[in-house]
Order: sequence, then structure tokens, then C-alpha cells
Amino acid sequence: MDKQSFDVVILGAGPGGYVTAIRAAQLGLKAAVVEANHLGGICLNWGCIPTKALLRSAEIYHYMTHADAYGLSAGQPGFDLEKVVARSRAVAKQLNGGVGHLLKKNKVPVFDGWGKLTGKEGARSVTVEKDGKPFAELSAKHVILATGARARQLPGLEVDGDRVWSYREAMVPKTMPKSLIVVGSGAIGIEFASFYRTMGAEVTVVEVMDRVLPVEDAEISKAAEKAFKKQGMTILTGATVKGVAKTATSVTATVEKKGKTQEITAERLISAVGIVGNVEDIGLESAPKIKVDRTHVEVDQWSQTGEPGVYAIGDLTGPPWLAHKAEHEGVICIEKIAGVKDVHPLDTGRIPGCTYCHPQVASIGLTEQAAKDQGRAVKVGRFSFVGNGKAIALGEPEGLIKTVFDAKTGELLGAHMIGAEVTELIQGYSVAKTLETTEAELMHTVFPHPTLSEMMHESVLDAYGKVIHM
Repeated sequence: MDKQSFDVVILGAGPGGYVTAIRAAQLGLKAAVVEANHLGGICLNWGCIPTKALLRSAEIYHYMTHADAYGLSAGQPGFDLEKVVARSRAVAKQLNGGVGHLLKKNKVPVFDGWGKLTGKEGARSVTVEKDGKPFAELSAKHVILATGARARQLPGLEVDGDRVWSYREAMVPKTMPKSLIVVGSGAIGIEFASFYRTMGAEVTVVEVMDRVLPVEDAEISKAAEKAFKKQGMTILTGATVKGVAKTATSVTATVEKKGKTQEITAERLISAVGIVGNVEDIGLESAPKIKVDRTHVEVDQWSQTGEPGVYAIGDLTGPPWLAHKAEHEGVICIEKIAGVKDVHPLDTGRIPGCTYCHPQVASIGLTEQAAKDQGRAVKVGRFSFVGNGKAIALGEPEGLIKTVFDAKTGELLGAHMIGAEVTELIQGYSVAKTLETTEAELMHTVFPHPTLSEMMHESVLDAYGKVIHM
């Protein structure tokens, strides 16, 4: 068996794992990565990246079918689903190769196999298996668990790969379903609902909470639901799937809402009811001080588990389930291990979240209600896309920018957006929160004209009664 020694061994090469490994190498640490499937993890291969490629195709198709609104004609718009999917897979493959190049460039060896934590405190080791046979034993003072998460499966709603899909099947359809039920209206569910509706499928969204995109500000959720319904989606909130019956050509969901049941039949059903951490079969039994909360590993502010020398980052540690959160956790974790000065814990209140549906949704910090629940007096600003010249010129006049400030200190508590390109705009408020900006600095910032970003300025002005263009 191949035996090697490292400063740090990382289980998993998703966004958290491979970024951590690269930063470790930059800091002069001898690092190794163990990955059983694909470099880049779920995000790059089956999540963030390929879904955006699909949504880009849908966006262009949307413009093609609405060409006359721009004074253009596009003949008879159509699409080749096989090519749409192939493009998405090619994008993922290209970036997968890019991760491999970066690890090689930074002299980080990748062990292609399944890693399990073994050894005792102070002498950690990881055994790597391939096809059930161990072929390498890696010893390290520090082991970082970055094994990610997978789709949650509820009893009665198990994925069969045929009539009931997870995100994987939804990403590589062989035929375009004429009708679709999406269970769950978080980011994953809504992005698929948006893609398939734009491409022509009849879509019904079933959400157990009282509104779609339930983690977002209530006002944004309301605007999103209005937009989705306008596009022709059927939205059932406060509803629960009680059972699923399948035939060779369809799936029927029994849905209960306010004590009444109805049956909804479609060609396919996508289960998007959350994710669970990959805690199984990674050797946690060899580290009994590690605590697992249901399916997520508990860690402190430095990603340290209860077991000395063992750390965990990313989706494995629970929400928010975001690739950029995993990356920053990994960097903070390894810098702390390396003794870098002035390392700060990750403030989850400064992590933006984005949903790439149509219209896009993005947010950071506290919602208006969450701020009030903390007992804060708030000032709230709003600015509608219809008041922005660039949005009108783009043909995207529907949307809203909302900002929430502490009424006493002027601290920017949160920002919430829905509309064209807001997933790019949110970064401005991310910088503002990191710099602990108040309304004064934001008001004095000069935004270029004509841009969508001007609405960010106007929303701040509105919170303090100074809005110009509304």
C-alpha cells in the first residue's frame, strides 16, 4: 500500500476542498486531496455551473420568442434539447479540467478514490479506497472534511430517475417534458422550474412553506411569485405532497392544502426538498469527539470539530449551502492552521445568496422582518426597476431593490433584490457590508449612468427620504 505523509489531507475536491488545498500550498503546507468522483464537486459538475449554462440557453430562447418586443424578428424560434444539454455538460467538463490544472500547478496531488478518516488523535491518517480496495494511506497532522452534501429524499418521494427526478436527472433530460411538478421552491427547485417553464413545459410548484423562496425577504418572495404566475407557472404554497403514484408515462402527486386535497398529474416530478450532509462512510467512528447534528458535522468558528486535528467545511457543516461560503470557510480554516495573522471568522451575515431564475433574486444580510425580530428600529428603502432608464432600455422594467438600515446607527443590515442581473449587482452591497458601511457612505458614492446599479443608490436614498427618480 502506498504510504505518504502530508501537513494536511482534504477529503473532497468541491469548491471548498480544492480552494483550501490551493491556499494550503500557497502557505507552504504540503497538502493532498482525496476525491472519489469529479474535481469541482457537485457545484461545478452537477450544480452551480451546469445549471447556469442551461439557464443561459433558456434566457436566450426567451429573447428569441420575444424578439418583436425589441423590433426584431427571429423566424420560428426553436431548440435542440440534446445540444442544450451537451453545451451544459461541456461547460462543466471544461471547468473540471481547469480545477485539475490549478491543483497540478500548485503541486497538490489528487488521490482518485474514497477517503476514510482513520488513526488516533495527533496521528491522523486517511485510507483511500478504489472499488472497495484500499490502495493508499495518507498520514497528516490535520484532516479537513469537505465531503459536501446530496439531495434529501423524503419517504414516498424517492427519486427513481424516470418519473421522479433529482437535480441530476433534471440537468440531463433526454426529452423535454410537456408538464412538470417541482416539489420545493428553494433556489434549486425554482431554478429548474424557471428553466423548464421558459422552454415550454407546464410547471406546477409545490411548497410546504407559506411562500416561494422562503428564505428571502417576504416582499421579494411576493414579487417573485407574481412574476412566476405571470409566466404561466402554477404556484401552490402552504401545500404538502401526501403521496405519489406513477405510471409508465406520468406521475400523479396528491397535494394537501388547507385541509383539502387535489391530484396533479404531469410527465415528470422534480424533488427539490433540501440536502443532507455526506457524513456516512468517511470514518467518523474513528473520531468519537466529532458531533453530528442529524446529517451535519458541528464545528466552531474556525471549522474545528470536537476532535483535535479534524476540521469540516462547506455543505457538510450545514447552511447556508453555498459554494462561496465553502471556499471562504476553507481559506479561513487553513490560514488559521498555518498561523496566519489577523484571520477573522466568517460572518455568515455577509454572505450573499443568489437564485438564477427569471427574474433573478439576490440578497445579503437580514430581511426586514428578521431585523425587527431582533428588536431593531429600521429604515427601509425601495426602488422599482420601472424607474430606471437602463432597465427600461433593456426591456426589463419589472423588479425591486430593497435596503434595510438600522435606524439608530445607519448600519446596512440587509439588501434584497429581484430583477435583471441582480446576481451581479448584489456584490456592491456585499462590499458595503464587509466595510461596515453606513447610509452616509452609500449616499456619497457616485454610481455610473445609465446602469442598473443606480437603483442601489436610489434605494438607499429612499430609506432616508431623499429618493430622486421615484
